[in-house]
Amino acid sequence: MAAPQKQAAYTTRALATETWDDFAALVEANNGVWGGCWCMGFHPEGLNEQSAEANRDNKRAHVRRGTVRQVLVYDGDACVGWCQYGTPAELPGIKNPTAYDKELRELPDWRIGCIFTGKGHRRSGVARAAVTGALEAIADAGGGVVEAYPEQVEDRRPQQGAYFHTGPESLFEELGFERDRRIAKWRWVMRRDVRP
Repeated sequence: MAAPQKQAAYTTRALATETWDDFAALVEANNGVWGGCWCMGFHPEGLNEQSAEANRDNKRAHVRRGTVRQVLVYDGDACVGWCQYGTPAELPGIKNPTAYDKELRELPDWRIGCIFTGKGHRRSGVARAAVTGALEAIADAGGGVVEAYPEQVEDRRPQQGAYFHTGPESLFEELGFERDRRIAKWRWVMRRDVRP
C-alpha cells in the first residue's frame, strides 16, 4: 500500500448547477464511478444498473431541482472528491436495509451516503475534507443526529481493489462518531450529534 501523501489545503463547495461541470468531470475521469453509478445509489429512485447515462441524467435532474446535498472538495480549481448527505427521505437507499431496520429505534435527522476521492488524490485527506464539509453544512442547516455507515478496517485483511464508498470506520471515529450497531460483517451504523 502506498504511503499517505501530504494533506493539501482543500476547499469545499456545494454540488449545484454552477458546480455540475466540475462534478461531471471528476465522475467521467473515474469511469462514471464504479462503472456508471454517478452517486445515485442512495437517492429514492436508486441506481439504474443498465445505464450510466440514465444515472447521469437522474443526478443532473436532482441538481437542477435542488434535491441533492453533496459537498465537493477542490484542490485548486479541480474537483477531487465529494461527500453526499441528506435526510432519510432524501437518501433512503442505504446498504443492508433489513439488518438496519431490525434494531432501528429512531431514524436520524441526517445520513451520510457515499464518499468518493478521485484517482491521484487518495490517501491525502480528501475524504476528511469532504465529511468535515458535510458536517459543517448539516450544522448550518440546524444540526441533529447524523448517521454514517462505514466499513470496519481494523482487524480486517486489506481488500484487493476495494473502495470503501461509505468511508472507513476510523475516519468517522476521528470525527466524533460512535458505533451504534453492526449491520453487516464489516459495516456499522455510527452516530454523532451535530450542533448548529
